[in-house]
Amino acid sequence: MKLSYLSETLIGSEIVKLGGEIREKIRQGERIYNFTVGDFDPSIFPIPKELEDAIVEAYRKHFTNYPAAEGNLDLREAIHSFLKDEEGLDYGITEILVASGGRPLIYSLFRAICDKGDKIIYAVPSWNNNHYTHFIGAEHIVIEATAATNFMPTAAAIRPFVKEATLIALCSPQNPTGTTFSKKELEAICDLVIEENKRRTDSEKKLYVMFDQMYWHLTYGDIKHYDPVSLRPAMREYTIYIDAISKVFAATGVRVGWSMGPATVISKMKAILTHIGAWAPMAEQKAVAYYLGQRENIHRYLSNFKKEVEERLRRIYEGFQQLKSEGLAVDAIAPEAAIYLTIKIDLAGKTTSDGKLLANQGDVTAYILNTAGLAVVPFYAFGADKSSAWYRLSVGTCKKAEIEEMIAKLREALKKVA
Repeated sequence: MKLSYLSETLIGSEIVKLGGEIREKIRQGERIYNFTVGDFDPSIFPIPKELEDAIVEAYRKHFTNYPAAEGNLDLREAIHSFLKDEEGLDYGITEILVASGGRPLIYSLFRAICDKGDKIIYAVPSWNNNHYTHFIGAEHIVIEATAATNFMPTAAAIRPFVKEATLIALCSPQNPTGTTFSKKELEAICDLVIEENKRRTDSEKKLYVMFDQMYWHLTYGDIKHYDPVSLRPAMREYTIYIDAISKVFAATGVRVGWSMGPATVISKMKAILTHIGAWAPMAEQKAVAYYLGQRENIHRYLSNFKKEVEERLRRIYEGFQQLKSEGLAVDAIAPEAAIYLTIKIDLAGKTTSDGKLLANQGDVTAYILNTAGLAVVPFYAFGADKSSAWYRLSVGTCKKAEIEEMIAKLREALKKVA
């Protein structure tokens, strides 16, 4: 049966495919250390108690009707206050749009700004930019980021493409890498955008930046989060932020996200979402509006949450560095932010002790899953080259007691390859 061009050409998710294999192994009783999902185990990382109570209370008060299409006024006012106090960003209620998490906001942003054939710049590895670009029939301008820059795009890499581009999709802290923009590098990218938009005439479409900062609260050690408008106020006219409670409050299933940007763009995104109906549920909106005002409770929650996530990231990082010091073919980038660790398992082209050639990175992924029980997501699932030996390791479901056991199993598997 012939269907639409989009459905016929849509790329399947490598993460979903891998997840299906993992679930089947677990169902069959295998011991799997599942570090694939960018999600949280609520028994380890529950949402804040005050937020949970507020959601339950909102349903008891029968907040079950349609919310406002742009997000309830009380929630947008709470977001305005929260962002101004916590990040120094001052966006009015007409410049804030609420939806059911970040995904519909990203989709509506791509739709509001870009036409078929427009050029969209994004780095790989990165989360879903390739799919959103494909959705609208835009042209992919792909920057292959490397370990030399902690897998973050640079102004130098972007510069050759800005004159014809419509959108630059950026994310910091980044999914899948858990790395961040330095102040200097993000300033340089902003200066490129400002310079390019000064060159364009009023009749030309401007160059916009999508800035996904879903993990901005979750930075560790001396790492600081930087954003375009705080660094370069002139970027306010060209920047659309994507944010949500999904990661910062371990609330991936609660589905409340928001976007901030120029009112003209936000109003068009709202119009698109009005037809899609991707609203955040009324009760959750009421609860989040209440909870964002509980600054002391928020800071208390984040203090413990960040400590627990960082401990897991650092312990696994240290485990990988120990394996590396033993001469085994692994590496890792020191954790900076988010819930992700960037790791390297460099076994492609080598042979296992039972004579099996690991011909490519797909074979390596299968080998560490089947032999060590370690499930991680290869960077090629995020648009990187198929030969990339780098992986995303997510700690949202990690039990601390499993870390040493996992490292030991991985060591055994690595020693069987030469």
